[in-house]
Amino acid sequence: MEVVPPALARLINELERLPGVGRKTATRLALHLLRRPESEAQGLARNLAELHGAIRLCEICCAFSERSPCAICDDARRDGQVVCVVEGQGDLIAIEKTGAFRGVYHVLHGVLAPVDGIGPAEIKLDALLARVRGGGVKEVLLATSSTVPGEATAAYLVECLRGLAVVSRLACGIPLGMDIKYADEHTLARAIESRLVRK
Repeated sequence: MEVVPPALARLINELERLPGVGRKTATRLALHLLRRPESEAQGLARNLAELHGAIRLCEICCAFSERSPCAICDDARRDGQVVCVVEGQGDLIAIEKTGAFRGVYHVLHGVLAPVDGIGPAEIKLDALLARVRGGGVKEVLLATSSTVPGEATAAYLVECLRGLAVVSRLACGIPLGMDIKYADEHTLARAIESRLVRK
């Protein structure tokens, strides 16, 4: 007895391949799309089909964009002397939402993970080094995550950039609104190491 029609099962299987989407969520999304008007599903399909043809990498920062250079690299109001290095496009978007950073970016599209076969050649490291060696970059802000691969990537970048530019790192520590006694030892230690001197 066929409980799930084959076309619906195929869509569920495809949705389940997305990161963070399990079988139940994939089923819920597929059923939601099926209940919506056909025009909405066709619009989604059209946008998915056009995605890879419309998006390219910025020739300067390697961010996803519909044009190259991207809007951030092309913005004369941005400080091109300060480059924030991020793991992926999602990190760039998160930092931009804060409105606190007015420099430019470099997207690595990954982190070093030798166990998974990801070395310096698999991320956009050469493009970053060429950019810094090309002149005009005074500071490189490392905004990789505080995971083991993120920290390893940051440490590797510090060595690669030695003598080429000032290298800074995002501060880590106690989240805003958190009671110190509930912080784990690692977070508290990082907060102490990254402390700011108030003048």
